[in-house]
Amino acid sequence: MTTPTAVALEDAKVAFRVADDRVYTAVEKAHLSVAQGEFVAIVGPTGCGKSTLLNVAAGLLKPAAGSVKIFDQPLAGLNRDAGYLFQADALFPWKTALDNVAIGLEIHGTPRSEALPRAQKWLTSVGLGAFANRYPHMLSGGQRKRVALAQVLIRDPKILLMDEPFGPLDAQTRQVMGNLLLDLWNADRKAVLFVTHDLEEAIALADRVVIMSAGPSSRIIGDWRVTLPRPRDIFEVRLDKEFHALHREIWSVLKDEVMKGYAQSSQAAEAV
Repeated sequence: MTTPTAVALEDAKVAFRVADDRVYTAVEKAHLSVAQGEFVAIVGPTGCGKSTLLNVAAGLLKPAAGSVKIFDQPLAGLNRDAGYLFQADALFPWKTALDNVAIGLEIHGTPRSEALPRAQKWLTSVGLGAFANRYPHMLSGGQRKRVALAQVLIRDPKILLMDEPFGPLDAQTRQVMGNLLLDLWNADRKAVLFVTHDLEEAIALADRVVIMSAGPSSRIIGDWRVTLPRPRDIFEVRLDKEFHALHREIWSVLKDEVMKGYAQSSQAAEAV
């Protein structure tokens, strides 16, 4: 029996109507698949459409052409099998860490008496069991991100969509959060689509690293398999010779697109 593909984009095109009734094509003919249990990272220049592809997989954007399938079924509306972790904090400031995690269940009808103990277990699993009664403003950036991760995972989504979730954090905290994510992922191997600007982070975390070209009409121009053994420690894996060899190989393609994106941004700024 063939295992269904968790996420499959075929010839996906995303376009937006902008000023003067012009159409801006953000992404063109995107082919991307994520197998069950696979961790795929997307890297590319700023503005190339990485988050756009994530939003297509989430059902937040409908492609102008092509198809989107989730577990081999056409996606119609929101992707109910996915949990989405954004770059910006999405915690309710007036709720405690415990309540912020529990609400992931409560909004789907789980009684509060059942949601709270489960939320406490998830806080413990992300290392915040003793912080249940603290409000977001009482937590560090890394701690808030742990609460957000627990908030998403408590619903047990089959797919994790992550849009630069560790972007605002300092380098050391990013590595700690990366190891925590890998530990949680190793427990049940959900399908993960992870957007990042950080090529080192992508290689350290993922099974595959996908590269997008500079926009407009961005395309997927590279797909590398990461064969570094698991389980991985992000602190250690970056010292591996294979890690550095793969980084050089991918960067040789990515750097040209980064420079194209930078040049286009500079030209747009001068035009204004």
